[in-house]
Amino acid sequence: MFSFAKSEIRSLYRRALTLGAVAGIAGLTAWSVPTGVHAEGLEDPTLAPYLEAFKGKKIGYVPFSMSFDLAKGWLAGMQKQADELGYEIIVRDPNWNTDVGSQAMSQLINEKPDVIVYMNPDLQSYAKILKKAKDAGIQLVAVNLKSVVPTHYIGEDWQLNGRAEAEYIVSKCGEGSGRSGKVALLQGILTSAASAYQLKGVMDVFEKHPEIKVVSNQSANWDAGKAHEITQTVLQQNPDLCGIVGFWDGMDIGAGAAAKEANLKEPVYVVTSGGGAKEAACDKLMDGTYSAYMSYDVRTMAHDINTVIKILLQSKPPVDMPAFSLPTQMVMLTKENLTPSSCWVMDDFK
Repeated sequence: MFSFAKSEIRSLYRRALTLGAVAGIAGLTAWSVPTGVHAEGLEDPTLAPYLEAFKGKKIGYVPFSMSFDLAKGWLAGMQKQADELGYEIIVRDPNWNTDVGSQAMSQLINEKPDVIVYMNPDLQSYAKILKKAKDAGIQLVAVNLKSVVPTHYIGEDWQLNGRAEAEYIVSKCGEGSGRSGKVALLQGILTSAASAYQLKGVMDVFEKHPEIKVVSNQSANWDAGKAHEITQTVLQQNPDLCGIVGFWDGMDIGAGAAAKEANLKEPVYVVTSGGGAKEAACDKLMDGTYSAYMSYDVRTMAHDINTVIKILLQSKPPVDMPAFSLPTQMVMLTKENLTPSSCWVMDDFK
């Protein structure tokens, strides 16, 4: 038998506790840190392939025109990411000419970019070209306007946009409002997805409200001057007009201006939609040009475009990869709910 003094027993106990704690910490460290890891840390094995996926890649960009806020904002957002990741963006500006756009798309196909981001002028015009691009293995991303040829799509859900605008007008001009219920519709190009799908949404709502009377349904072809002229005529014929449903802010600024110039006793509620640029949206709500504005924020859309580009450039999907849609969340803006961040300016992309 061993014999220990009480003081020796206490000393041995303290040493045992200390050794146990050290062993425990050593065991935890050995378990939690991978073998071979030193003070310099770990190399992420996914980083190099990620960055390599973008080198030397090309993105074609064909909007309607580079003269308006949507096209400028999308490009600014796209260019920022391209500069960061090292790929090229090739811009072709049709300047509102569908024939020039068709030529630009054909030329891009011959240059064989990896992806083409584009706007369809209408449902049919680019159909054959899009099929040719698919056959060439080029990925296609339509922005805000669809074609009869399914491709990846980022942008507004126009049918839902039409419903939202119509519901706003019903709230102002419908049953119980004490107003005439008379409403005018201002479409863009009739064969455009933004007109065809949006009109369906509008009429779905109005058909449930017989008190709403559509006294004018005309195309202004996305032209503000024509929208102004049409609205002046409609107001002369219907001085008790209650509301105007417009299909795009770049055009509807003319309608809003005509409604203000008429200086009628009762307000004409003008509702429109667009990408939420400050001058086109927030400023026009504040000065009374528009009563409500359905915003598909360009900042959000640019982010979605960039996300899709990153996915497509990192993958090698077959040409017949099923087309997918990323509808942009719509937000209704009014003078009462505006905040400093409700609208965007170009500096937001710097």
